[in-house]
Amino acid sequence: MPIGTISAVQMAALFWLAAMVIFIILEIATVGLYTIWFAGGCLIAFFATLLGCGWLAQAGVFVVVSGVLIIFARPITRRKLKIGKERTNVESVVGQKARVIERIDNIAGTGRAVVKGQEWMARATDDSVTYDVDAIVVVSEVSGVKIIVKKDEE
Repeated sequence: MPIGTISAVQMAALFWLAAMVIFIILEIATVGLYTIWFAGGCLIAFFATLLGCGWLAQAGVFVVVSGVLIIFARPITRRKLKIGKERTNVESVVGQKARVIERIDNIAGTGRAVVKGQEWMARATDDSVTYDVDAIVVVSEVSGVKIIVKKDEE
């Protein structure tokens, strides 16, 4: 082989490495665990190339490894890293205990409570229930700028 000539194996290896780099760059750009699995498939296909496998085998390895990673690793990784499940400050108060600082009475339209140091307008889950000042309640949901609370079942 003359100097400066690239063999078919070297060309295939460069192809898989270039594809892997492209998938990694796309993953960095999206940060959603969408393309990193294909980069893993490229890496294993690269090793298959070095072992002397043909194009069909390399492509098969790429497809199978990428598929396995997407099916099995992606859900576990998303769950562990909590990708796509960013809770906002509003969502984080649901389930928290609150202290009533103004009587909560849905009929009268009154009620304020403090959750995690923040003051909120508060309403009861049931219109027939009222909560007096200093009662401890649990936030069951957030509706606009109000928290909806229920009795603390400690």
